[in-house]
Amino acid sequence: MTSSFDPNGVGLVNGNLFGLPCSYESAHIIVWGIPWEVTVSYGSGTAQGPQSILRESPQLDLYDFDQPMGWKQGIYLAGIPEFIHCKSDSLKTKAEQIIAAISQGHTLQSSPIAALLTEINQECERLNQWVYDQAKIVLNQQKKLVLLGGDHSIPLGYLQALGEVYDTFGILQIDAHSDLRQAYQGFQYSHASIMTNVLQIPAVTKLVQVGVRDVCAAEVTQVQESQGRIVTYYDPALKAQLHQGKPWQTLCEEIVAHLPQLVYVTVDVDGLDPKLCPHTGTPVPGGLELEALFCLLRAAIHSGRQLIGFDICEVGNGIWDGNVGARILYKLCNLMSI
Repeated sequence: MTSSFDPNGVGLVNGNLFGLPCSYESAHIIVWGIPWEVTVSYGSGTAQGPQSILRESPQLDLYDFDQPMGWKQGIYLAGIPEFIHCKSDSLKTKAEQIIAAISQGHTLQSSPIAALLTEINQECERLNQWVYDQAKIVLNQQKKLVLLGGDHSIPLGYLQALGEVYDTFGILQIDAHSDLRQAYQGFQYSHASIMTNVLQIPAVTKLVQVGVRDVCAAEVTQVQESQGRIVTYYDPALKAQLHQGKPWQTLCEEIVAHLPQLVYVTVDVDGLDPKLCPHTGTPVPGGLELEALFCLLRAAIHSGRQLIGFDICEVGNGIWDGNVGARILYKLCNLMSI
């Protein structure tokens, strides 16, 4: 950090998140934006999420009630690669052809759907490898890594890299969906299949899901048959307990109790009330308020658990969406430093 930087001043627009005057070398937290939304199955625009968060981030004041000097650790945006965005746009057009053909009754094995599907799955695997490679670089430098999506498929490579660093860790997933589909619509790396793929990582011993309210029967069965590896707090059940007078803090402590010592947090913003991020890809009525999310995150940290990394996905390209996404990013960065 430069000695002349005034955290009380007007937010700087200098190409870095929150206008912070740090470099890759001086920062403790490295952020990569991954503008990728190839397999979106409803609304689009989340590929612009990282840029939306960057654009709105100087609007935030830097005083954080959980970590007032958190900005001093240094948060640096390594980039939002344009080549990823271009590839995403190209492949999304092909994915839309597949989705349209399926909706008309065609099978995944019919031509030319099969060829397009193979291409998309291969390109998604290449993206996973690229993310894995960048994660290894950052982790080998003893820095923390944060990913900004893009759709929810983007953190797989990062989690695979973490699985080589830590013997065991748990995942706290904030989401309106379980994301436990099996190769949804034929896409092996669909945003709706991310947790199915993540559970292939042996180091991931526990998945705790919060806010889920749009789910299929097969996903519910998978949770029930996971022998406790997956614990899901469905939004209707949470709301019922709140309506009966159970304090949210008590619920947060119960949720956190399922997590192991090391925790990775993945925030799909559709897990929040859609008024907070109205341009997310698959909005669902219900969900968490922003301060309820922060209360849950605090409960994890105050329990003595260690946050080893996180991602924020499905932020839309709206001013308010970017503003809220930036606030989640800053809060999690500060909690990760406690």
